[in-house]
Amino acid sequence: MAELRALERPAAGEPEGALVLFHGRGADEHDLFPLLDMLDPERRLVGLAPRGPLSLPPGGAHWYELGDLGRPPADTFLPTFALASKWLDAIGVAMERTVLGGFSQGAMMAYALGLGAGRPRPAAIIALSGFLPQVDGFEYDLSPPLPPIAIAHGTLDPVIGVDWGRRARAQLEAAGADVLYHESPIPHTIDPAFLMELRPWIGHALHADERT
Repeated sequence: MAELRALERPAAGEPEGALVLFHGRGADEHDLFPLLDMLDPERRLVGLAPRGPLSLPPGGAHWYELGDLGRPPADTFLPTFALASKWLDAIGVAMERTVLGGFSQGAMMAYALGLGAGRPRPAAIIALSGFLPQVDGFEYDLSPPLPPIAIAHGTLDPVIGVDWGRRARAQLEAAGADVLYHESPIPHTIDPAFLMELRPWIGHALHADERT
């Protein structure tokens, strides 16, 4: 695989951290790029929207091939995870100052990159319409302290049912994570109202160390 490429939205001044958004299956780096300004309108953070490395039917960019729901196939997930890890570690912002977020397949990447065994912990994780992927050869580190995690899911989602979001919430809360959870009566999409709720949440997560 070649190196990941990404769209970058610079910070207005010296960046306080980074916000990285991973798109869903069949989309591309342009899909979530507008959300960077929605989530960080004052541009305190450098914003990055990487493109999935795989080109698969029916088109667009992908992070891995589809397998059984909840269990991405290792032969495409693990190489992408390794590639994204290398890219993320080279963006020039420490992980403890970086918020990882994603929609659908991108949510799975945010979970893996933020909670994978051996990975540095991010400032926070945003998982929109996703699940905690279970992959042969991949392990989580859910030992405390965990980063704050925001989960949103549509109760009418026909692609990844809302039970997957509820299951992730239960597992992460059981591990001691502070989870912001939101359900909306929508299909497999993003609730704009939740994005507004995430604005102060992101700032709170990034400055948590200043309050301790």
